[in-house]
Amino acid sequence: MTNHKTGTREEWLASRLELLNAEKELTRQGDEVARQRQELPWVRVDKDYEFDTDEGTASLADLFKGRSQLLVYHFMFGPDYTAGCPNCSAIAEVFDGMVVHLANHDVAFSAISRAPLAKLQAYKKRLEWTFPWASSNESDFNFDFNVSFTEEQQRAGIEYNYRREPAFIINGIGDALTT
Repeated sequence: MTNHKTGTREEWLASRLELLNAEKELTRQGDEVARQRQELPWVRVDKDYEFDTDEGTASLADLFKGRSQLLVYHFMFGPDYTAGCPNCSAIAEVFDGMVVHLANHDVAFSAISRAPLAKLQAYKKRLEWTFPWASSNESDFNFDFNVSFTEEQQRAGIEYNYRREPAFIINGIGDALTT
């Protein structure tokens, strides 16, 4: 049982107004970080990537489907996986509903995974999903955008611009996670 502090309505209101000020400051900080994120320099993608999709082979430009922006979700489903990542699968439950809203704002959407297209299609069908999902199985896309790592990279530790990550460990037995 939790032990809650009790007080008067006036004490609660004073505490709530103090908390509201802290919440507003947090929102202002978040807005500033978002502004800085939007000001990051853009980088031209000069490499020709090919993906397997329900409509056939597609380039990265094709995934835009005529829109000015593309939102890509890296769905962890590696070539040797028997199913998609449980967390990615839970998040994907909202993809079907958001695709139409993104399209109305000039944004295309695609999940991208390294598993072969047939595996993605079977999993998608089983879960009754309809969102666009592309396989990058035969391309360097995931590796070039640092969302997949070779076993060798994982053993050496993964470098980011802000910290070093150790190798991934599954079930405490030292198996490397490769997506």
